[in-house]
This record gives sequence, structure tokens and C-alpha cells, in this order.
Amino acid sequence: MGDFGHDAVRTSVDGGVVAGGTRGRSRTGSGLVLAVLSAASFGSAGPLAGGLLATGWSPGAVVLVRVTIAALVVAPFAAVSLRGHWPALRRNALTVLAYGALAVAGAQFCYFSAVARMDVGPALLIEYTAPAAVVVWLWLRHAQRPGAVTLAGAALAAVGLLLVLDLFSGADLDPVGVLWALGAMVGATTYFVLSADDTTGLPPLALAGGGLLTGAVALGLLGAVGVLPLRATTAAVTYADRTVTWWVPLLVLGVVTAGLAYTTGVLASRRLGSRLASFVALLEVVAGVVAAWLLLGQLPAAVQLLGGVLVLAGVVTVKLGEPRAA
Repeated sequence: MGDFGHDAVRTSVDGGVVAGGTRGRSRTGSGLVLAVLSAASFGSAGPLAGGLLATGWSPGAVVLVRVTIAALVVAPFAAVSLRGHWPALRRNALTVLAYGALAVAGAQFCYFSAVARMDVGPALLIEYTAPAAVVVWLWLRHAQRPGAVTLAGAALAAVGLLLVLDLFSGADLDPVGVLWALGAMVGATTYFVLSADDTTGLPPLALAGGGLLTGAVALGLLGAVGVLPLRATTAAVTYADRTVTWWVPLLVLGVVTAGLAYTTGVLASRRLGSRLASFVALLEVVAGVVAAWLLLGQLPAAVQLLGGVLVLAGVVTVKLGEPRAA
């Protein structure tokens, strides 16, 4: 390398790399905050939906209302984020359709269908094998072979999940429920992979809004032709010995556990990448346990709290195993 090359390297080290490193740390920090917020929002969906299912709602009806409310909330922000660049939406029509069909409608309907046939814990555990699927996908599709540290973090988080879900008590797994949970895993994997793709030129809010709208339309069409059972009641819903009007949990499901969760999730994935974002999302399981405690009176055991600590340790380890940018 000649003198010009050395000068360029020194300039980068003195200025660009330092500034870039600062921006990178800030981007990662904000991404982690958004990912935790998304996981916490998603985590309360199961207990909230469980109360509605107990009163006679079908999984399809809960998902349809949830996604429709979220689409209405996010749509104005999605339109503003495009700033009139609607051709970007047309160019990425297939991506938006796949996101809406698999990451939104498919993942949610499969998860709620699984919860209707089996315990929430095992259903979540099966769905959240998605981070492992993301690692395999990046390895096969983009030759991003996971390192030893990443694999160690994945194993640590997996052990933590086993403790959080307390499966050692001998939970009975329904085969059909397991299949639904595996379908939810495919949807969750699609969510992380597509959310992290920043090469499309599509703003994060546009992807979230377009996906939610697509998911709502798809679910509505399936319900209209009778493929998706839609049953709803106006019976009051009980949480933690308190009774609320039926539309209250639906509103929270749409605005918080879908609109806010998907938006912050896409923003987090753009900052963190699909692999790290998917492992941080394991905190949804911890959030689900806490929500079940608050809403359904299910107090976590000491072993579950230990599992939560191991999940956090696994997420940190995965971060340490992330390939460093030049």
C-alpha cells in the first residue's frame, strides 16, 4: 500500500471509523430498546387472546380484528413514511404480500390455533425455535456460518427457555397443536428475515403498514368464503378476577400487541439484523410469563425466573458473536 493508502487509513481511523463506530453503537442501542419494546408488546398477546377464546371467540376472529385495528393505526404513518414514493411499494409488492400472508396473518393465526389446543408455554417454545431457523437460513442462503460464540448463545437461550416454560413438569403436547405451532415458527422466521432486509428501499413503517393491511385483507377473504371460522361474542372477559368489556382486550391487542409490536419490531430488525433481532425477541416468552402472571394470576416459579436470566445471557452472548463490521 502506498502513502495515499496509509493516509486514507489514518483519516478513517481518526475521523470516519470513530464517527461510524459511535453511530453504530447508537444504532445498536436504539435497536435493542426497540426490540425489547416489541417483544414486551407481543408477549401480552397470548394471555389477552386467551381470555377472548375462553368466552367463545375463534382464533381466526381474534386475529382478524387484531390485524385490522393495527392496520388502521399504522396506515397513516406508513403513508407519510413513503413521502410520495409509491413506486417503491409497487417494486416490493411480493415482499409486502409475503410479509402480510406469512409474518402477520399466518404467524398469528397459527399461534392462536396452537394455543387453543395446547398450553401457551409449549406453543411459545416451538414457535421460538425461529431464531435457530434464522441462523440456518442465513447460513444456507447467505453463507453466514454461525461461529462458536453464536452457537453457545443459542444453546444458553434454549436452556433458559426450557426453564421459563417449565416443561419439565410433564406437559401433554397435542400433535395438531404442535403442527400449528410449527406453522407459527415459519411465520416468525419470515418476519425476522423480511423485517431486517434494508436493501429494498422500502421504509420500515411502509413494510409494517403494508403487511398488516395485506394480512387483514387475506384473513377477511378467507373468512368471507368460509375457510376461516369466524366466531365472536359480546360476553365480558375476565382477567385477574376483574371483568372488562369485550372490546377492551381487542383494542389493546390491535394497537399495542400488533400495531406497536410490528412497527418497533421492523425498526429494531433494520438496526440489529435478523439474527440478533430474532434472539432478542426471545424475551417475548419472558414477557408472556409476566403478562400471564398479571392478567391470569399465574405467578412464575423461581426456576422460571432463572430461565429468564439465562435467556438474557444468551442474547448478550449472541451479540458478542455477531460479525464485526469493517
